[in-house]
Amino acid sequence: MLLTIRHDTNYRYAAPVQYSIQQLRLTPGNGSSQLVRHWHIEAPAKLDVARDAYGNTLHTLVLTKAHSEIHLTVAGEVETTPLDDGRLYDDPGPIPLEHYTCPTALTEPDAAIRELAHQVPSIDSPASLMALAERIAARVSFQPGVTEVTSTAAQALELGNGVCQDHAHLMLACCRARGVPARYVSGYVEPGAVDHAASHAWVDVWIDEGWVSVDVTHTRFASDRYCRLAVARDYEAAAPVRGSRVGGKEEHLSVHVSVDAQLDQ
Repeated sequence: MLLTIRHDTNYRYAAPVQYSIQQLRLTPGNGSSQLVRHWHIEAPAKLDVARDAYGNTLHTLVLTKAHSEIHLTVAGEVETTPLDDGRLYDDPGPIPLEHYTCPTALTEPDAAIRELAHQVPSIDSPASLMALAERIAARVSFQPGVTEVTSTAAQALELGNGVCQDHAHLMLACCRARGVPARYVSGYVEPGAVDHAASHAWVDVWIDEGWVSVDVTHTRFASDRYCRLAVARDYEAAAPVRGSRVGGKEEHLSVHVSVDAQLDQ
């Protein structure tokens, strides 16, 4: 599959911003499931590039002159490969697997999460992962605007509503509650006939000596219609864009993402 992707992010401020810094994890990498044909980031100033602890490409944008808006554009083409039951043929990565069994502030399990995690007899096969994903999706309906990026898995489960980030955090919390390594994935998905698509989040779970990619929101394995951007223990460390600023007062954010898929020739 060939995915053609464009992602526009625009920040506008009610007053001039004197200083801002943005960290961008908006560059896909090559792996067993995808090959980047070309990729480009447009930003209003020079980008410094590095690798973070998880191996993600990290660009840093620093603006020291007064500005009233920031516009970022990423675009490119990524060739993807179908996955058998969501199985990736990548190595564990630069972080020890034990790191992915530890809860974070966003994925700390409470009694309700532990009860949900044990509704499947085991977490040791793609089928069992899908069974768990189905239970999570049944308990937390997709509903934008109910949760925040700071909402925890426990809060989303209590509310019974959330978005892909909440579904991913719940899957992580359940897996880790049972000692199974799992990591957060941010990226893009070709929308097809579903409503919640484009910019997306899902999980990788380490079973049977390999990662299995599961999209809880759509209760399916993440395969060739998905483009991976970054992995980490949760959203905070894998967010596509994070930053801080001095000044600006109120902020207006607009985001537009398009993902088109076609069979590779």
